[in-house]
Amino acid sequence: MILRSQLTAVGRRALNAAPRAQLHLSHIGSQPIPVPESVKFVTTPTSISIEGPLGKTTLPLFPFVKIDLTEPKMMQVTVEDAEVQQQRRMWGTTRTLISNAVTGMTEGFSVPLYLVGVGYRAAIEDDPRGTADGGNGRRLNMKLGYSHSVFVPIPPHIKAEVPLPTKITLFCTDKHQLGLFAAKVQSYRKPEPYKGKGIFVNRETVKIKNVKKK
Repeated sequence: MILRSQLTAVGRRALNAAPRAQLHLSHIGSQPIPVPESVKFVTTPTSISIEGPLGKTTLPLFPFVKIDLTEPKMMQVTVEDAEVQQQRRMWGTTRTLISNAVTGMTEGFSVPLYLVGVGYRAAIEDDPRGTADGGNGRRLNMKLGYSHSVFVPIPPHIKAEVPLPTKITLFCTDKHQLGLFAAKVQSYRKPEPYKGKGIFVNRETVKIKNVKKK
């Protein structure tokens, strides 16, 4: 005679022995990437090259990342085992990097910087040091409330314009490099919370603090 408790134990063991379905999915990584007709791809087991109207770039790939062109204008990024934490983490990251590269090679990225403060202004001029500082021969000349001007060489991969004395527009095909240079420019006068002065990136705002009077 088999007891009910024994049947329950057998059922539990059978349930544990059954193969588990993948429970962890990347909401970002599972989204397909639209591929314009002007973009070409070359994939290897360790990298993917993306070429478009604005240039060409190469991204490294982990061996467990798989690239599939399921449709003529759609790319799907997958991983071998989404239950592995590293693979699941790199799934979404790789998909984002590829998507940004596609946008960069077709449209590029731009970001405006605003100079807020009395007497703050910027201009672009020839760099007397040429390319000695790693720039493209041009530099930003900014008045930021100091007793001296601030000069920032413009890297070769960055295009800069000054449509207004208080506005700088930066353009680059690499979103990461664009963010790094924008942060470098902003570091010379970060927004402060007392008078609201500084260099603001895009639609950045700062909460003004109330100063208690004695």
